[in-house]
Amino acid sequence: MLKPLIDLLRLNTIINVFKVPELRTKILFTLGMLVVYRIGFWIPLPGIDQTALLEYARTQAQSGSAFSRAAGFMSTFSGGSFGQSTVFGLGIMPYITASIIIQLVGTVSKTIKKLQDEGASGRQKIQDWTRRLTVPLCLVQSFMWLSFISSQGMVYAGLAHNPVWWVMAAITLTAGTMFLMWLAEQIDRFGIGNGASMIIMAGIIAGMDEALSWVVQNFQPGVSGKQDWGSVMLLAGGFVLVVAGSVLMTVAQRRIPVQQAKHTRGRTVIGGQRSYLPLRINHGGVMPIIFASSLMIFPSLLLGSLADASVNSETGATGWWGTFITWLNSQFDQGNYLYVVLYVLMVYFFSYFWITVQFNPEEMSKQLKEHGSFIPGLRPGPRTAEYLEAVMERITFVGAGFLALIAVLPMVVSRFLGVPPNVSQFLGGTGLLITVSVTLDFLQRIEANLMMRNYAGFLAGGDGDSGPRMRSARG
Repeated sequence: MLKPLIDLLRLNTIINVFKVPELRTKILFTLGMLVVYRIGFWIPLPGIDQTALLEYARTQAQSGSAFSRAAGFMSTFSGGSFGQSTVFGLGIMPYITASIIIQLVGTVSKTIKKLQDEGASGRQKIQDWTRRLTVPLCLVQSFMWLSFISSQGMVYAGLAHNPVWWVMAAITLTAGTMFLMWLAEQIDRFGIGNGASMIIMAGIIAGMDEALSWVVQNFQPGVSGKQDWGSVMLLAGGFVLVVAGSVLMTVAQRRIPVQQAKHTRGRTVIGGQRSYLPLRINHGGVMPIIFASSLMIFPSLLLGSLADASVNSETGATGWWGTFITWLNSQFDQGNYLYVVLYVLMVYFFSYFWITVQFNPEEMSKQLKEHGSFIPGLRPGPRTAEYLEAVMERITFVGAGFLALIAVLPMVVSRFLGVPPNVSQFLGGTGLLITVSVTLDFLQRIEANLMMRNYAGFLAGGDGDSGPRMRSARG
């Protein structure tokens, strides 16, 4: 009688996880590193008025300005909120930025391409370059951040013009990011999951308690401007549907059948097996949304500055140019028509840009030919490359549509239901996709460890190993 409930909660699987000493050690080590990260995030940076910074952050969040969107975007990757300035204030974002820069440069640099082909030694050299690039990025971002909070009067009197404090604060922020980078690498080596992604996800999940608190505090049926049963049920149902759709699209793939050529060696015929080549529908992952979100901040900042400058300081009047700029600036607020249309177009653009950078059909066709494999009905070589490119372009259109829907959904919910951004972000956007992707990767790694020891995993069917199993994005 209790078996269906136990199978539903997967209690047997959780018990099996902690039965394996090696897997138990990896999970506990990962959780320990994340606890260290969250403890360090509450150590304030000396010399900064945290109360004034928190009040300023709340004011900006309520205004919905372009700066508040920029702060929210940075907070997603720093793992905290704009209302705090701690030793981990920059988070792990400089390290992520350095990794993306090295990855993009690698598409045009023959040196990096050669190192990538060298295997583990080459990847180690690229990793070393990424670490070194992280340091100057941390210094630049720390001085930019300190300059901003200093201009807003959030630094205690006497320290804003003290060069010793500036050097100390910049070095502290840089050291905090480098420590987080070290934590991420330790998770990669001794824990389970991708270290940098786990740290980002921990910061995103840490904001869930604020979202739940807002829902509880504003749940007052019958009161104007508050949430009733319908709104709460809509939020809960939307969260479940969006998470389910994100999981489905994250693991979805187009499988291209591949036939291995037969070879005769003496009297033995080898080869001839059939397999498939998995092409992810959402090949770019969360990167198109990241690029689109970051670039959409700049038009809002620019138009806001032009709108303020177009106002006559003496009369307060604006001409036709000022009226047009003010209208255009209002259209670039989140949720407005022009903003949404341009955002969707940029998501599509960067989806195709990312597969252009990351997906190489010629190289894939060459590897199939070298391994004696071919796609049935197609000649190996250029014809196979053309087919793979055409298939990837078609499935990317679907994947980009999904990303655009996920990106726009929080804006629509926030605008029409009166839900603040820190709540609507769990109904879509970058944070939700990162959380879903990292969680799936974490579960699949645990699944692989349990399968090696003949245990049923989280993704198994209801009757142990006999049921269907969710496949990873890599097949």
